[in-house]
Amino acid sequence: MAHLSARADAAYQNDYHHKLRGRLWDALEDTEYDQRHDTGEPPGFAYSNPFPPYDMEEGDDRKLLVASPDKELLANVAANLLEESELNIGEMPFHVDDVTSLEPDVGEPGTRGTIETGTGLLVRIPPWRCEEYGIDHPGGDTAVFWRPEHSMEPLRKQLEDNLDQKHDRFAHDHLPGPSDVDGDLFDGYELLKTFAVPVTVTEGQEMTYVLSKWEFSYTVRDDHHRRHLNLALDCGLGERNSLGLGFVNLDEDSIVRPGEADKGMEYAP
Repeated sequence: MAHLSARADAAYQNDYHHKLRGRLWDALEDTEYDQRHDTGEPPGFAYSNPFPPYDMEEGDDRKLLVASPDKELLANVAANLLEESELNIGEMPFHVDDVTSLEPDVGEPGTRGTIETGTGLLVRIPPWRCEEYGIDHPGGDTAVFWRPEHSMEPLRKQLEDNLDQKHDRFAHDHLPGPSDVDGDLFDGYELLKTFAVPVTVTEGQEMTYVLSKWEFSYTVRDDHHRRHLNLALDCGLGERNSLGLGFVNLDEDSIVRPGEADKGMEYAP
């Protein structure tokens, strides 16, 4: 977690994605991770927006989370942010005051909790799967953005397939991935909202993405399921994590460990 302070009054920019991505890749320049840039493969990291997402006055505090299954990658980013502590995200000028480490964990088998999308989740359904899900496709090779009218099945399938790719690249290849085990990644899916946002994909190219925000509930079945959920925390869910989409947080207050009573419940004597 990077602890930031605003260097000047500034309006909050919701189109921070491209500029922040560039700054993080700059932090990885001349490291072994630099070669992942522009490969089209999952980058192995995800990041939040600068939060809270409000207009700021000089001196206001903000935070930025960067996650990865690779601690060395995070160490490189942290060292660079501390060394080059002027952090400009578009027209939002910050100073990096400190960097601290966090190690979120969904918990041992039997633990229940909630994972929340910190940034919009991008899920696209490839054209060759649209007929399978009964989705009208406009033709061509364009993928279809997931929307609530498409039902939950394509969303679950695309999230699992995407996490499979990340598991194959960043987890131990001798261990089963999300699609190799029985059971869904999550117990419950609560859709908070869908929205469209313009995102600068590359310099001079802007696309409008249909995104969604969620609360996902889970019950850890076993150690493999625990690994898969923690991988989602490290790499993000869905597509375009390198643009800051699909970053997820663990709601620490929601966690109920085996043998604990549900939080907030009262029992008669």
